[in-house]
Amino acid sequence: MKHLLKLQDLSRQEITEILDLADQLKYEKKNGIPHPHLAGKTLGMIFQKSSTRTRVSFEAGMYQLGGSALFLSPRDLQIGRGEPIQDTARVLSRYLDGIMIRTFDQAEVEALAEYGTIPVINGLTDYCHPCQVLADLMTMREYKGKLEGLKFCFIGDGNNMANSLIVGCIIMGIKVAIACPKEYQPDPEIMAWAKENGDFLCTEDVMKAARDADALYTDVWASMGQEEEKAVREAAFRGYQINDAVMAAAKPDAMVMHCLPAHREEEITAKVFEAHANEIFDEAENRLHAQKAVLVKLMK
Repeated sequence: MKHLLKLQDLSRQEITEILDLADQLKYEKKNGIPHPHLAGKTLGMIFQKSSTRTRVSFEAGMYQLGGSALFLSPRDLQIGRGEPIQDTARVLSRYLDGIMIRTFDQAEVEALAEYGTIPVINGLTDYCHPCQVLADLMTMREYKGKLEGLKFCFIGDGNNMANSLIVGCIIMGIKVAIACPKEYQPDPEIMAWAKENGDFLCTEDVMKAARDADALYTDVWASMGQEEEKAVREAAFRGYQINDAVMAAAKPDAMVMHCLPAHREEEITAKVFEAHANEIFDEAENRLHAQKAVLVKLMK
């Protein structure tokens, strides 16, 4: 494991090792046990897209690991004024020990890894969000005691979250059901891969997808950069909501997950959100621990 660009690049063993290390680092943090694995190391954090959880969790994580993090916006870098990504990669590789990038185009992340000589971590692209899904898998394992054999249901937009959740869950032996409008399905190549490699269903029927699910997951209907589509998307996704009826279709002990921020009464009711707030905010916290494990794996 040289980079974290997308989950398709990882094996089940590699993901398990990340989750095991994340559990250990979480235990150590909760019990005040120092773990300065990255003392003297510096992570550069490139943000083409704004963030709450990604920025704070990576910055705090590097500090807790004994290293430091630099926040780099397009206004701070020459890529904001047209410098090729391959030149930025080669320059930053001479200053830093790792790069985390949160951007639009997956090709930009891949180019950083190709032309740089240090580890690159994908903090989010329009194609995938591997860091979030590692935290999601960590949370499911905490609550359910296992991953293999569970049924996972995602309701909503077949976006970068859906793409990565499909891949991560199937690699770990989880059955996956996606409920979304036909025109908002996940990436076709990822769905084809899922059908070949696991137990996978994509349907427009929310209740069919949610039936007997161990975990239900949703995301906002209009992601960052899609604000102009809000009205169209609200019409398309009406009915694609986690509510009492959907919860009744899932297993009685089903957990609810959300990558946040949440729009209550759109993709999830306030009632369901608050009833499962502990799970959702444990999931958010686990971004810190899962990403620290990735940082240690790549940069130690």
